[in-house]
Amino acid sequence: MDHTGLTIRRETPADYAAVETLIREAFWNVYRPGCLEHYVVHTFRGKPDFVPQLDLVLEREGQLIGHILYVRSHIQADDGRAIPTMTFGPISIHPAFQRQGYGKFLLDQSMEQARELGAGALCIEGNIAFYGKSGFVEGSSRGIRYFAKEEAPYFLLKELKEGFLTGITGVYRPPEGYFVDEQEAEAFDATFPPKVKRRLPGQLG
Repeated sequence: MDHTGLTIRRETPADYAAVETLIREAFWNVYRPGCLEHYVVHTFRGKPDFVPQLDLVLEREGQLIGHILYVRSHIQADDGRAIPTMTFGPISIHPAFQRQGYGKFLLDQSMEQARELGAGALCIEGNIAFYGKSGFVEGSSRGIRYFAKEEAPYFLLKELKEGFLTGITGVYRPPEGYFVDEQEAEAFDATFPPKVKRRLPGQLG
């Protein structure tokens, strides 16, 4: 992919409205009729586990086309320790630029910044077909369990520091900020221009 004209920078308050609109466009009717992701990002910015240094936008020749957000998380180890990790998401690319390599570019660049900030490992929920290309593996393959189910092939992790999780087994639970009140999310979405919600094949809920 040609990286000419691409810029990654920190999000500023002046970007909030445009970023939330971008996220809404990227996820509308993808996993459910409508979406919640723009509300998740809206509320996360004020939470203590939010990492402002890793609240990043991707621009192409000055046009906003992508966004990613990181938060602090942890693995509750079986030996009683809380192992610090980071979690990212949603990662959003405008529909006009999806499936062209921009998402992987934003992800890989942001993971390097997370490593430089001291993150030893990342834990996420996602599709191994996409994230495997950036070095993620199923958490169960490393002895880390997802809190809700014994088998969760969508729970993925990646060491940013080699050996960071060696010898560690435990349980990962997503940060509370990812669990939002759907009625509050609907009220927030009502402040945006109307869009048609559709029930489509392949949606999760």
